[in-house]
Parts: sequence; C-alpha cells; structure tokens
Amino acid sequence: MQCHEVDYQVFGDDMQYVEVELDPGEIVVAEAGAMNYVEEGIEFEARMGDGSKGNDQGLFGKLLDAGKRTLTGESIFMTHFTNHADGKRRVAFAAPFPGKIVPLDMQKIGGVLTCQKDSFLCAAYGTQIGIAFQKRLGAGFFGGEGFILQRLEGDGQAFIHASGAIIKKTLRGETLRVDTGCLVAFTEGIHYDIQRAGSLKSMFFGGEGMFLATLSGTGTVLLQSLPFSRLANRVLQHAPSAGGSSQGEGSVLGHLGNLFGD
Repeated sequence: MQCHEVDYQVFGDDMQYVEVELDPGEIVVAEAGAMNYVEEGIEFEARMGDGSKGNDQGLFGKLLDAGKRTLTGESIFMTHFTNHADGKRRVAFAAPFPGKIVPLDMQKIGGVLTCQKDSFLCAAYGTQIGIAFQKRLGAGFFGGEGFILQRLEGDGQAFIHASGAIIKKTLRGETLRVDTGCLVAFTEGIHYDIQRAGSLKSMFFGGEGMFLATLSGTGTVLLQSLPFSRLANRVLQHAPSAGGSSQGEGSVLGHLGNLFGD
C-alpha cells in the first residue's frame, strides 16, 4: 500500500508541535494521546494497528500487531485521523517532552527506519509501524532499549521526536560509538552492536556508562543531545523531596518561604 501524501509544518523551538494538512479522504496515524488540536471535519478513531495492511487484515493479525506494540511499551491502540470534509483540514501533534520533531520522507531514506521504541509520533496512512528484534545478546541486555526497537516502513511522511538537539551523522563505511541513550534512529545499511566502554577502570569510573552503542556501515544516524531519562534523573536528584538542595530561586527568603508551604 502506498502511503497518503500529506503536507505539514513544524512550529516552535524546544517545545515543538507538527501541524499536518489533510486533503479530503486522507488519513494520518498517531500514537495515542499525541494529538494537540484538530479542525472541524476531521474525525478520529482508536484502532488496533496502523492500517498499513488495509481491510484484508483479520482479527488474528490485528491481535498480533497489538501484542508487538505491547512489547515496545506502547498502547495497543493507534489513533487514525481522517478528513471527511470537502476541503483541506489540519490536525496537530505535540511531543510529550521538550526536544525536536524530525520530519522524515521515508522514500528518500530507503523506506525503512529503525528507531528507539518511544520516538515515533505520527505518520501518513500506509506506514507500517512494527518492531525490530536485536539478535545479539550484548545489544539486547546492554543496549538501553533491550531486544526491541521500532521499525518504520513506507514511502510517505513520518515524524519522530527526540530530546535536546538533533545530531545527524552520515556514515560511509565508518564506525561511530555513542552513548546508548543518545541513539534515536538509523537507516538501513547501519549495523548496530554494543561494545565495552574501554578498560574496566573507564567502565566503572569514567562516567560514560559501562557499554557504548557501536554503529558501522553506510547510512544515516540520528542522535539526541540530552536523553529525557538523563534529564529526569538530574531533576529528581536535585528535588528537595528527594534529598536535593533548594536554591530558593535567588530570593533571600527562599528557605523561609518553604516554612509556609504544604
């Protein structure tokens, strides 16, 4: 099935959202809860699966797709937005945390993209959203995303999101070693593996983790500068309720103000 051709525009800087324009009859598929606003004439419905196999997919196929999505930690339902109006209508989707939304023309990147399991935001109808198992035990246990990554296939527009700034690396037979949490996605032709982060001293005291992702081959790699899990851990470490210190927001009465709090 060929994907629907949708137009789009990305708004914002660090708190971005993407507005997708649908012609009459066009459909966009999104993760549950990603919708920001929708114009009159567009109807949405929660369905099992992405609809890439059309109406020929039976109940067993839909249950199988739902089971695969459960393995990735995502909702078993996806939301389908269909334009039933006579003219063009728009629907917008926002990322769940600060960062960047990356538009991808799947046809231009070879039709296949492997990405971390929570990075998919939305895509044109016809895009197949599946899973990719990591066959190597090292990549499975120490790769940060376990044995399972998301796999997007299609020839239309897809959107993923990442935390912080987006770093695009083009490999031509080279090898790139990255922090496992910074990896967002990579195209076909890239081999993904996990290797030890140097010597034992570097592994335990270097502060860069015990293992690094090793990417080699020919293709494109997308990285994020600040994984949300790293940001969340730093926030929790400095939260007063977790034993962190309060800075008082620069006020002389900062600590005294806490006496009147709940």
